[in-house]
Amino acid sequence: MRRYRMDGILAMDAPMDVETSFRIGGPADILFKPDNIAEVVRVVKLCRREGIALTVLGNGTNILVRDGGVRGIVMKLSELTELRREREHIFAGAGAGLTGVCEYAMSNGLSGLEFACGIPGSAGGAVCMNAGAYGAEMKDVVYRSVVMDAEGNIGLFDNSGHKFSYRTSAFQDSGYIVLETEFLLTPSEPGAIASAMDEYRARREASQPLDKPSAGSVFRRPAQEGVYVGPMIEACGLKGAAEGGARISEKHAGFIVNGGGATAADVINLIDRAKAAVKEKYGIDLKTEIRIIGDE
Repeated sequence: MRRYRMDGILAMDAPMDVETSFRIGGPADILFKPDNIAEVVRVVKLCRREGIALTVLGNGTNILVRDGGVRGIVMKLSELTELRREREHIFAGAGAGLTGVCEYAMSNGLSGLEFACGIPGSAGGAVCMNAGAYGAEMKDVVYRSVVMDAEGNIGLFDNSGHKFSYRTSAFQDSGYIVLETEFLLTPSEPGAIASAMDEYRARREASQPLDKPSAGSVFRRPAQEGVYVGPMIEACGLKGAAEGGARISEKHAGFIVNGGGATAADVINLIDRAKAAVKEKYGIDLKTEIRIIGDE
């Protein structure tokens, strides 16, 4: 492979445990954090031309990296953090922290993102996952996004082009990358927005294990009305169950936390135990919400 000059942050044989909220994972062959969209284009075209495997991450908060690490290039968009406002629109780079986007909207007197305050991860990752909470989702506030296809071509998707559904969108497993998202919000008093955000933060702190490394909710909510993952796992007697350093949270059984020194294999074993128990007791097939990547 020819030598290429890159202006972002580049590391070889890079440990992925420090790049994910789970604090778990083997090394990436190459980790690259571009600091502008032109660099993203260059890496995508390079990988396509040279036949190099490419894995794209936001801030690594919904990811479990297997213990064998990731081959090829991992491109983490965490440096694309620009925020700007135009009238009732907020523009957020894909790597901008979602809570920071919410606070920026609040400081500009724009309402609509309060539900997302406290959701870990980046704006781009939240759009890809159609992240949501408390009855609202990204689909409710996304106006359009700047996107890139697998060949490095840049375009715009309006809201309908995102193909939003429950915890999914057009970007999952499609080769498209979100580079920037434009949110359409509603003018409101910053004080009222801040109060709503404080309420949502308090509810999260009361119900979620935010003091331990995790990747958020492990499983998607089942399609059955009124059925929730945490209570089912708890009813199966698995609340607090452990595998190595990983544990099903005693605060919320829908979360798996890294209690210290957990491996990806530990987490996957717990996922499999929870799936098997819920299937046996309720006949429901749980589907993972977190993304699992890399080699065993």
